[in-house]
Amino acid sequence: MSPLPTSPWPVCRDGLLFREPTEADVPVLLTFRNAPEVNHFMVRTSVEPDDLRREVLAIPDSPTDFSCVVERDGEVVGLGFLDVVDGAGQPGHPTGTDGLIGYIVRPGHDGAGVATATARALLAAAFDGLGLRRVTAAANLDNHASVRVLEKAGMRRERHEVQALWHRELGWLDEVGYALVAEEWHGG
Repeated sequence: MSPLPTSPWPVCRDGLLFREPTEADVPVLLTFRNAPEVNHFMVRTSVEPDDLRREVLAIPDSPTDFSCVVERDGEVVGLGFLDVVDGAGQPGHPTGTDGLIGYIVRPGHDGAGVATATARALLAAAFDGLGLRRVTAAANLDNHASVRVLEKAGMRRERHEVQALWHRELGWLDEVGYALVAEEWHGG
């Protein structure tokens, strides 16, 4: 059995601090996690306050959840998600090799590079900090801002699923998947 990975946080980059969440972050995260403009393209459009508290406070002790709070000048401006998962394959394949990333930006801080910097920090944490071999992310094709973020972060589009996700206002939407492998991150 391999040792559990250690947290890649805290890290400062692009004028932001990426760190593990604390109890003090929960009230701030609650102010924007369920905001309509944050959840417009989220599949999980709301989170009960007790569930959010429990999920956020479990992150530092999780062997697979390396999500982080994003801070600028002492203010929480976002949340980055990084989950370590098993890659697909035949029985006996290596486990804990892949990562899934995502991000939420606090309203009023969108358009300021927070999401792109967060995606890049999550990729660096996945590859450089945790030694993962592959990282993926997904977005609704209509979520042009998120698609731009993933592309600016250096990820490659590798799938396009037609009418894959239901949106309560827009109906069935296409989903695009992005990925990057360690060799691409390191310049192969």
